[in-house]
Amino acid sequence: SSLPVSPEPLSVCNVVMLRIPDLIKKKRDGGALSDEEIAAFIQAVTNKTIQDAQIGAMLMAIWLKDMAATETEALTREMMSSGEVMSWPEEWAGLVVDKHSTGGVGDKVSLVLAPALAACGCKVPMISGRGLAHTGGTLDKLESIPGFNIHQSTEQILQILDSVGCCIVGQTEMLVPADRVLYAVRDTTSTVDSLPLITASIISKKGAESLSALMLDVKFGRAALCKDLSSAKELAQSLLRAGNGLGIPTGAVLSCMDATIGRCVGNSLEVVESLETLKGNGPEDLMELVTTLGGALLTITGSVFDLSEGRKRISDAVTGGAALAKFQDMMEAQGVSAQAARSLCSPHTDYYSVLRRAEHQTELEAPGHGPVLDLDGLVLAEVLHKLGAGRSKAGEPVNHSVGAELLVSLGQVVKKGDPWLRIHYEDPSPTPDQINRLQNALILGSDENAQTQQKRTLVKELLLPD
Repeated sequence: SSLPVSPEPLSVCNVVMLRIPDLIKKKRDGGALSDEEIAAFIQAVTNKTIQDAQIGAMLMAIWLKDMAATETEALTREMMSSGEVMSWPEEWAGLVVDKHSTGGVGDKVSLVLAPALAACGCKVPMISGRGLAHTGGTLDKLESIPGFNIHQSTEQILQILDSVGCCIVGQTEMLVPADRVLYAVRDTTSTVDSLPLITASIISKKGAESLSALMLDVKFGRAALCKDLSSAKELAQSLLRAGNGLGIPTGAVLSCMDATIGRCVGNSLEVVESLETLKGNGPEDLMELVTTLGGALLTITGSVFDLSEGRKRISDAVTGGAALAKFQDMMEAQGVSAQAARSLCSPHTDYYSVLRRAEHQTELEAPGHGPVLDLDGLVLAEVLHKLGAGRSKAGEPVNHSVGAELLVSLGQVVKKGDPWLRIHYEDPSPTPDQINRLQNALILGSDENAQTQQKRTLVKELLLPD
C-alpha cells in the first residue's frame, strides 16, 4: 500500500526503568546517552509524560555538553520515528527528492527548483517552514498567492505528487511530532543554536519523507545563521552524517549569504521574481543555486551521467517553460483558482491583478558615485522585518506585500541620486533611522574598483555523497 505507516513502538520494558532526571544528570555531567536512553527521552516528549522543565533542562545539557555523532544519529532517528513516516508507490523508487536551505535573504530557490525537478521526472514532497527572525519562509511566500493552501493531508500529498510531481506544504500533525515540541522549547530556552539539535530537527523531517536523495544548501555570511565558511562546513558535515546515517544519500552546497539572492526581498515580491525566473528571466545568482542543487539531485539519483548534464537539464526545464507549467499545475492542485494560476503564469501579466501590492512605494537614491561593491542583506532583512514582512514569534501574521526591490546590481556603476532601492510598505512607514540604516547598507567603491569586480558566484563548495 502507498499509505503512510506508523512505526512500531520501541520495546518499553527496559525503557521504563530509565528515569528522566537520571538522563538529564548523565548528559549534564558530560556522559554520552545510549540509543535506549535517547529513545526514552523522545518517547516521553511524544507521549507528553515529561515536564516542560525537564525538556528544557535536557536541551540545555545538550547545548552545553554537545553530542557525539552516534548520539546525534540516534536522536535524529528517534525524532523521525515519533510520528508517521511517508511511504511511496514502488514505481517511484529512486525518484523522491528534496532540498533544505538553512535560510537566507531573498531565498526563493524552492519555488523554482521544485517544479523544475518535477519537470525532470522527479517526485518532490517539499515540506517547508515559515519565516522566523530575519529569514523568510517558503510557506509565507506561497501564501501570498490567494487560495494557496499549504495544509495538505498525506493522502492529498500523494495525489498531488502523482498528478503534478511536486507540492510544497507545511508539516502535517502526524509528521515528526517530537520536533514540534522540541522546536518550541528551544526557542524559549535559548538552545536554538546547538549543532546536534539543529541537525536532528532538519534531518528527522526529511527522513520522514522517505527520500531517495537530499541536497542541503548550507549558507554562511552576514545574513546567515553561520557567519563564516568553517562553521557552515561543520554544520554541513553534521547534517551529511545524519542524513547518510539514515540511509538517505545526502549532499550539500556551501553558499555565500552576504547580500540578497536575486533582486527582490519580501513575500509577494519574491513570488513575482520566482515567476519571472520560471519565464526565463531569472537573475544569475538564483539560477546558479537552482541548477547546482537540482543538477546534484539528478546526479545522486542516477537520472543523469554527471553534474554538468544535471545542471543543463534543470536549466532547460526552467528556460523552456516546462517548470512554469508544473508551477501552474501545483498552484491549482493546492487551491489557487485556475484563472489566477493562468494569469500569474501568462507571459505579459499584471502580477498585482492577483497578488496584493503594498499601498506605498518609495525609492532611495544613491548617496554617492561609483561601482556597487556590496550590499548588507542582513540590514535590509531586519528593516523589512520591522515594517511587517516577518514575525518575531511563531504564529504571528505577516504582511505579504511588504518588501524591497534592488534597482542596481553588484559591479554596476551608479551616479549620485540614481534610485537604487524601492521599498514597498504600508503601516508603519520607514523611520528616518531605518532609511539611514538602508543607505549605509549600500557599499560603493571608487572608479578604480570598477574594472576589478569579479563575477560573483554564490556556491563556494559542493559536497556529494560517496
